[in-house]
Amino acid sequence: MVRGKRLLVDVGPLREGAFRRLWAAGIVTALGSQLTAVVVPLQIYEFSGSSACVGLAGLVGLAPMAAAALWGGALADVRDRRRVLLTTTVGIGVTSLLLWAQAWADLRSVAVLLVLVGVQQALFGANSTVGRAVTPRLVRPGLLPAANALQSVVLLSAGIAGPLLAGALLPAVGSRTLYLADAVAVCATIWAVWRLPALPAPGDGERRREPVPRQIADGVRLVTRRQILLTVYLTDFAALSLGLPTALFPQLAAETFHPSDIGVLYAAVSAGGVLAGLFSGAFTRVRRHGVAVAVSAAVWGLAVTGFGSARSLPAAVAWLLPAGGALLALGVFRRTVLQTAVPDGMRGRLQGIDTVVAVGGPRLGDLLHGTVGAALGVTWTVTGGGVLTVVAALALLLFVPGFRHHRAPAEGGQEALGVRSSTRPPPPPRPRERAE
Repeated sequence: MVRGKRLLVDVGPLREGAFRRLWAAGIVTALGSQLTAVVVPLQIYEFSGSSACVGLAGLVGLAPMAAAALWGGALADVRDRRRVLLTTTVGIGVTSLLLWAQAWADLRSVAVLLVLVGVQQALFGANSTVGRAVTPRLVRPGLLPAANALQSVVLLSAGIAGPLLAGALLPAVGSRTLYLADAVAVCATIWAVWRLPALPAPGDGERRREPVPRQIADGVRLVTRRQILLTVYLTDFAALSLGLPTALFPQLAAETFHPSDIGVLYAAVSAGGVLAGLFSGAFTRVRRHGVAVAVSAAVWGLAVTGFGSARSLPAAVAWLLPAGGALLALGVFRRTVLQTAVPDGMRGRLQGIDTVVAVGGPRLGDLLHGTVGAALGVTWTVTGGGVLTVVAALALLLFVPGFRHHRAPAEGGQEALGVRSSTRPPPPPRPRERAE
């Protein structure tokens, strides 16, 4: 029985009151955000009658999200993280209210929707970056993989339940009510962030006066100089760009399966992630985090390779479920390395860079798969991408010793990493303390 419990998701982080409140509030807020994610493209298509405009909405949000993630990460390293998180969370809620207002006023303007989408995506980029930098201040290092797994389960579950809920409610209550519900749902996270203790940035006041672009450049230099950080980014980028075939799902559904099966293909990846999260106790206690990143990427690549050769929907789902699980594990260990392998004063900037990689990898993957798929065909493109992902992960593991030998920090190393318990006052900063 004890061994069986160790396979289930580790709920140890929920014993920390601040993390527990944020996590529980995130369930409500994530569901609400999915309501808006469904309604916005529907409204854009209704107003314009063009799928190109719907695609433009995704492009409009990309650059603001990436820029705000870098900016928010820099602010998180020089400002009180609680205040930055509270400000961006309130901003997201205000944007949802503005979306409700445009629906209530019946503006029927694609331009207004695109502007609001861009603003909200920018706020989301900064908010998620700061949130990941906050997590190591709320739980001890040994529980970070479990904390990241718990947060991933919430997001993936909302990605499945939210669209289903929106589809059921939309005919009954209309788009205005769903926008308003999203705005109300954000209040749960506002309350949880308000309850957080002060989370002052480490270091001295001199660094706070540095221009934000210079602070971002410091983060980029840190990544290029630290072997483990650069290798983790390369592994994740390879998996998301070479091995993420979602751009080919419509063609696969039309040519290999049935057009109505496309929803199953998308849902299978998320469902695999949720299942892996529920049984994440089987891997979150692993201490060799470098190996865990590489193995997760390799398993993802193998599963995608199998999916590319599937000729029936059950076979495709059977491959996509473990693929989704491997993708969740890859994200858990990637975030954990980035949270533990850098000083606390650099965490915000590293999480900002991580957001850019996590957003840019799939976008590049869509372009690569769409282009190569048109030239070589779907099967060769999907399986080839999976094989290349496996080769990249194993090559990095073999040829980068620091990646292969990287382990989780010992519990006693908490203060060395700059992590401070939320229940203890921070020590006074040392004169001229450097972020490096």
